[in-house]
Amino acid sequence: MRHLLTIEGVTRPELEDLLDLSDEFLNVLDRDIPKVPTLLGATVATMFFEPSTRTRLSFERAARALSADVLSFSPGTSSVTKGESLKDTALTLKAMGADLMVVRHPATGAAHRVSRWADLPVVNGGDGAHQHPTQALLDAFTLRRHFGKLDGLRVGIVGDIRHSRVARSDLQAFSTLGATVTLVAPPTLLPLDTTGWPCDTATELDGVIGDLDVVYLLRIQSERGGVSGFTSLPEYVRRFGLDDRRFRLLRDDAVIMHPGPMNRGVEIAPHIADHPRTLILDQVRNGVAARMAVLFRLMTPEARR
Repeated sequence: MRHLLTIEGVTRPELEDLLDLSDEFLNVLDRDIPKVPTLLGATVATMFFEPSTRTRLSFERAARALSADVLSFSPGTSSVTKGESLKDTALTLKAMGADLMVVRHPATGAAHRVSRWADLPVVNGGDGAHQHPTQALLDAFTLRRHFGKLDGLRVGIVGDIRHSRVARSDLQAFSTLGATVTLVAPPTLLPLDTTGWPCDTATELDGVIGDLDVVYLLRIQSERGGVSGFTSLPEYVRRFGLDDRRFRLLRDDAVIMHPGPMNRGVEIAPHIADHPRTLILDQVRNGVAARMAVLFRLMTPEARR
């Protein structure tokens, strides 16, 4: 594997290999000194053209846990404000010694273009409403650690599906690993065409929530026009928010996930977000190990397959 730009086309054995590596690195993070010298002397550049808390810090933590150096790029304090192009930014970071780039950008395909310009391993940290492959990896890892496997799990991804790169990547990863996925949203927040997608769709949460093993909640992406997909926020909360009534409809062993950032009181009631049956902080912790696995697989020549 040279890059990780999308989950589409990643095979089950490749996903399972990364999940197995994630297990090993989670053990590393539990040590008294949570660090290994695997990437000593290497440099990871994080190029984030959109705001990020979990993804950016997770990658930087993962790189340092593997003993790599980190070049951290922020457009607001860079020559991007003077008109520097994405290509020139990437080539500049390469000239500074970057060995791998993690790219987040609002434009679909940005990470793919960087991979061609820089001729270095590139990880897509999220491109527009297209893909977020490492989020899918850490989510699959979290479910495997909790349930033992994804085969047979019934997962409902609920919310702004149309504008969500997480929904697309998770759908592909979960279905490849044997789960059954239902996309749940108002018709205006579902993709225009899901022909050929390995999923079911539903336009009401109440009708499916009792059958789910996993309720995966998404925020409304106002920055991509998500708020135009429903009449009012109170109406959305009434129909799709995870409140006390819907929580009582869940199976006894069902769990709740969210990629963050959460809008408490919208897609999830504040106290339910802190309930022991939510795996949200597990996702954050597991994200470091999963991204360590990706960096290891892409940057260690003898580990590439």
